Parts: sequence; C-alpha cells; structure tokens
Amino acid sequence: MPKLQEGENVFDIVIPLRDARRVPRKKRAKVAIRIVREWVSRHFHLTGGVKIGGLLNEYIWSRSIEKPPRKVKVTVKINVEEGEAVEALVDLHSGEKKD
Repeated sequence: MPKLQEGENVFDIVIPLRDARRVPRKKRAKVAIRIVREWVSRHFHLTGGVKIGGLLNEYIWSRSIEKPPRKVKVTVKINVEEGEAVEALVDLHSGEKKD
C-alpha cells in the first residue's frame, strides 16, 4: 500500500479486468465495475466507499455488456482524514502528467 498523506492523494494505476471473462457473457460489464470497486478498496484499505467516474463507466460499457476491456488505466483520488482513507473517486486516466 502506498503512503497516504492527509488531504487528497492521486495515483495512476492499471486494473486488470480479466476475471470478468469468467462470468456469463450478459453479466461481464457489470462484473467489471464491481471488480474495479473491490480492487481499489482492497489495495488502498478504504473504510468508505468507492465512486466510479462517468468516463470510466462509459469506457467499460462502450463495447456493450458482453465485451468489456481486459484492463483499464485509471486515476484514483483518495481523501484521507485522521490517518484513514475515507473515500475514493476512480476515473479513466486522462494521459496528463501530474505536477
């Protein structure tokens, strides 16, 4: 787990979605969204919820419910209060470099 400081922390990560291929074809995109939430929650030890951004949601659903992407590069913004990661916003990586 990366070191989290008070305030907002930003990370660019790649999340594998290959496990979505193990479910029936008509449930794959829905399961891919759930995999993103669980992956971020597990790797950043969140006590609160994980919000999925609109661009990420559209990207996963862009090729219909049957064919979600195999992996996705995302930007995770985590709010930290009193030393605990409270909530996270996950959105599609824009390609811009951080300062």
